[in-house]
Amino acid sequence: MGQKVAGTCFIKVDGDQLVITGGVECPLSDVKRETVTRGYFKEEDLIPYVVVDAVKTANFPRAKLAAGIAMTVTAELADGSVYVLSGAYLVDEAKVTGDDAKVSLKFEGIQGDWQ
Repeated sequence: MGQKVAGTCFIKVDGDQLVITGGVECPLSDVKRETVTRGYFKEEDLIPYVVVDAVKTANFPRAKLAAGIAMTVTAELADGSVYVLSGAYLVDEAKVTGDDAKVSLKFEGIQGDWQ
């Protein structure tokens, strides 16, 4: 029997649902490891984040996203898992493309939790 692992997902920012295209990216771990030499590694904290491609609709919350410095971003994935990023803010450049109204968004925050 097959099991659904991918498909439609939902993104909410402070309760406002965004229309999204393509994928959603969330970290599976809160640390990043790198091998120093065989059998030894270093570990660094990973900043919690959510990356998503949204569509700039008529009610797109542009001002809220630009000004937000303590937002809650909720990513509901197709397999039923939920990632909640708290204390979130936009990083990098948020811009819209005119030919397909796509807005690439990267949120980083204080705490990321899988539920």
